[in-house]
Amino acid sequence: MVRCFEDSNVIHVDGSVDPLRDIETINLELVFADLEVLERRIAKVARTAKMDKDAGKELVFLKKLKDHLEEGNMASSLEREDENEVKWIREYNLLTDKPVIYAANVDEDSLQDDGASNPFVQKVREYAAANGSEVFVICAKIEEEIAELDEDEKAMFLEDLGLAESGLEKLIRASYHTLGLMSFLTAGEDECRAWTIKIGTKAPQAAGKIHSDFERGFIKAEVVNYEVLLREGSLAAAREKGLVGIEGKDYVVQDGDVILFRFNV
Repeated sequence: MVRCFEDSNVIHVDGSVDPLRDIETINLELVFADLEVLERRIAKVARTAKMDKDAGKELVFLKKLKDHLEEGNMASSLEREDENEVKWIREYNLLTDKPVIYAANVDEDSLQDDGASNPFVQKVREYAAANGSEVFVICAKIEEEIAELDEDEKAMFLEDLGLAESGLEKLIRASYHTLGLMSFLTAGEDECRAWTIKIGTKAPQAAGKIHSDFERGFIKAEVVNYEVLLREGSLAAAREKGLVGIEGKDYVVQDGDVILFRFNV
């Protein structure tokens, strides 16, 4: 979260509001943490590098990555030249190699137009776009108030403010997009549930999220969009109007699909 508002009553530790400076400060701390990880890894790999060809290659990569970080760069910006480098850097679990979402913390006025008129937010958006990151606008003060309300009061409060969703909902949406995730649903008399899967998942693998038997014995999937299901009132009503698709093993599940899996084990 980066501060994108002016308020004389809320003192900034650096004496002024500058979200890009704050981002760079945090990034530098993350770089230092990753350098400690690399130092330990280099010491470990160096012990076997002379006798192990693969270890020798990794040591060369480690030194290249270390130099990259020492220049103030994030690990995510280092180009991977082959599959080994992709595998190694994943194993290091570096903080600066992880996807980033920026929450631009604004005042209530800036929240109305989603930060479009806020110059601080624009700077964060430009920085994020250049680095392949997500940004969403939030007002921490309002979120604090929302957290104390029940669902009905929350909906009324957001409506009074002219807002379609809370900051938490924005965070969830941004997280799904960043991680390449989506949801499909299953609905029955007793329960309606959302299942999280990777974008591009096919029907049998989606069924496997519910139970391995569903994937192993997959026959077909009856699929309807949730908005259609809500409009028609039931799966049976949607089926009568020909609005339910019958899909096979090659069907790629779409965000918001409501699915009834048919299987036999």
